[in-house]
This record gives sequence, C-alpha cells and structure tokens, in this order.
Amino acid sequence: MTNGFQIGSVVVAPNLVLAPMSGITDSSYRSLVKEQNPGAVGLLVTELISVEALTRHNLRTQNMLRYREAEHPLSIQLFGADPERMGEAARMVQDLGADIVDVNCGCPAPKVTKRGGGAELMRQTTVLQDILRALRGALTIPFTVKLRAGWDEGSRNAVDVARMAEGEGVAAIAVHGRTRQQLYTGNPDWELVGRVKRAVRVPVIGSGDVTTAAGALARFAETGVDGIMVGRATLSHPWIFREIDHLQRGLPVPVVTPTERFGAVDRLIARLEEELPATAALGRARGLACRMVKHLRGGAELRAALTQAPSTTAMRELLAAAGTLVYESAA
Repeated sequence: MTNGFQIGSVVVAPNLVLAPMSGITDSSYRSLVKEQNPGAVGLLVTELISVEALTRHNLRTQNMLRYREAEHPLSIQLFGADPERMGEAARMVQDLGADIVDVNCGCPAPKVTKRGGGAELMRQTTVLQDILRALRGALTIPFTVKLRAGWDEGSRNAVDVARMAEGEGVAAIAVHGRTRQQLYTGNPDWELVGRVKRAVRVPVIGSGDVTTAAGALARFAETGVDGIMVGRATLSHPWIFREIDHLQRGLPVPVVTPTERFGAVDRLIARLEEELPATAALGRARGLACRMVKHLRGGAELRAALTQAPSTTAMRELLAAAGTLVYESAA
C-alpha cells in the first residue's frame, strides 16, 4: 500500500496519525485538523480516557467520547490498570463506533502513573499482558498500544514490551522514543523506535519531536516505520500533515496564508462554543488560538489581546479585525 498501512481491517492512508494529547484532541480539535489537511491524515486518536471513570458512567468522561462521522477512522485511547474494567470500557467504545481501541502505556503524568496506568505499565508488564488478554476476549475491532522507550535509562524495554504485545494480539504499536523519566525533555531515541520496527511484524508508528515535513521523511527513511504520529507540532501548525503528505508524493508543499490561519482559528473557536460551556470554551480557545497565531507578524500583540479577551465572541472579533477572515459555518 503506497504511503499507507492496515491496523487489522482498518486502512490508515496516508500513513500519518494525529497523536493523542490530554486536554487537546477532543472532537473539535480532531475535526479541525482533519479538515485543514484534506486527505492527509490517516488516523485520529482521542485524548486519553479513564476506564475507571468511563465504566462508572462519569458524565464528563462520557462527553469526551463524542465524535463526528468525518473523523473516521478513529482510535479511542484508554488508560487504566484494571484488566476487567479495561475490557468493559473497550466494549463500550466499540459499541459507540470506534474503529480501534488503543491502550495508553506512555503517558508520563503522575496523576496517571500513580494509578498504575500510562507509562507505569512499561514496568508492570504482567498487568499489561492481562489487559491485552482482556481486550482480545472483549473486542471484534483491532486494538493497539502506545509505548514509551521505557520507564528510565535503566529499563529501556520497548522492544521486549512490543514483542509481548504482538504475542497477545495487538494489531499495531506506536512508540514514543523517550522514557517516562525524560517526560518531554532531551531527545527521543529514534534508533530504538527502529529496533522496535525490526522486532515485530505488526505495523509500527513512530513518535517524538516530528516538527517539519522534511523531518518526518527523514524518520521514515532511518527507521522504516509504517507510520508517523505528530502531536505537539500541530498546536502551532496543524497543516503539517498535508505538508508531509505532499512531500512524500513529490508535490510542492502548499503555503499557509494568514487568511487561512485566521479562518482555522475562528472555526475551532466556533466548534468549542458549540460543544463546551462558555467558561470552558473560553479557556480552551485562549490556549489553542494563541499557539496558532504564534508565527504571524504581530502575533505577540494579538496573543496578548486574545489572552485578555472576556469571551469567545470577543476573541473572534479580534481575529476578524486582525485580517481578512474567510469563515464558513462549522460542519
């Protein structure tokens, strides 16, 4: 498959994946990224969902599962340490229409690891094995894992964990090349990502500091991974996927105009207004909008004004005043 691969029966084409980011990759953000990169995002992944909260029918957590039909194929990422609850939660998201269930074994946040989930599973591999066996018995859709290099420098065990996960039936493996102790500092170990790719037969998706289209192509070439996952770079430049896709196909990389950037920010704010209470929408809009206008001339002044805006309506007025705005109603 040219510039694509399969996760079970799910076709991921092109081979570019939006990474899960806590508090970021909700439906508003995922749909915006896909819209701004037509035909260039092969798979979207939700922010991590607590299986404890989901199986206890927490309303806020259930709301995190909302998605638009245009987001397919969609992977819903779960975190937790209880195999029984993981299986129950996986069945719930399968019934909601998820294409893939992903197990988070990489989140370094203490609030996740202290409860036994996320990167803690990199050193609790028997628990992870039990979780994967529970998913294998619960699901008819494919399930995957997202790993870190390991817990720390003394336990860089991603290759061994990947082999175990493959043996338990995972359909693909994503690897972030940092240890849990590194958090997001230092350099990701892409050589280790390449070793994971060579150690298993299922598709491997590489992750870690992909910030440019040229950088993505270099990672593909040096590791042989099946896919590349991009997360934090999309916060200031969500168009990176179409740039990578064009470069992969030998096409000129399209330039993002200021009008296009303003319009994308406005669309995102409109979606947040639709989906969140006013206070929550304002908080999310401030954080995302300030990142997305960062590279514009006069961006510092605009960011300061957006941060002080008392409402999302005021934010949109500021954006409209900052440049010619082409806006269509959110889908």
